[in-house]
Amino acid sequence: MMTRLLACGFAAAVALSPAVAAAQDNPMMAAAKGQHDLIKGNILKSAEKIPDTLYSFQPTPEVRTMGQLFGHIADSNYAICAAAGGEKPPVSGIEKSKTTKADLQKALADAFAYCDKVIAGMDDKKGAEVIKFFTGMTPRALVLGFNFAHNYEHYGNLVTYMRINKIVPPSSGGN
Repeated sequence: MMTRLLACGFAAAVALSPAVAAAQDNPMMAAAKGQHDLIKGNILKSAEKIPDTLYSFQPTPEVRTMGQLFGHIADSNYAICAAAGGEKPPVSGIEKSKTTKADLQKALADAFAYCDKVIAGMDDKKGAEVIKFFTGMTPRALVLGFNFAHNYEHYGNLVTYMRINKIVPPSSGGN
């Protein structure tokens, strides 16, 4: 029994060693990827969970609909991750042009995949490079941090919209 446990533990350590090594070599970007993956999961699960009939839900006329929030999140992911990567945003205008659940889910998935690519291409040295950002001169990794904060801000809006509609958000155990 003990031999089997040790063998399993060793196998797990060997399987995880590339991820552990990457985190040790680039702890800042490993943490950034973890933050990105967490909010990405909650937003993508929300987009899936919300029925298409509620994508036009708008609590008051002064605020975005659910669909517009998803479009805004997608647009912002492209814009902010592009800035962090030193590129021009490859896509824009999603909030104004996409209205269906299917179109917005695809746009979100594509925007998060774009950010995944930017994060994967950045080590801690590149993440520490200071670039011009609309908030002022900012390290690339903190531009990504701004994106995470922005995503969390709008996930908070989505949570409120979901709760108003008796939907349990993914972050509250509502798969």
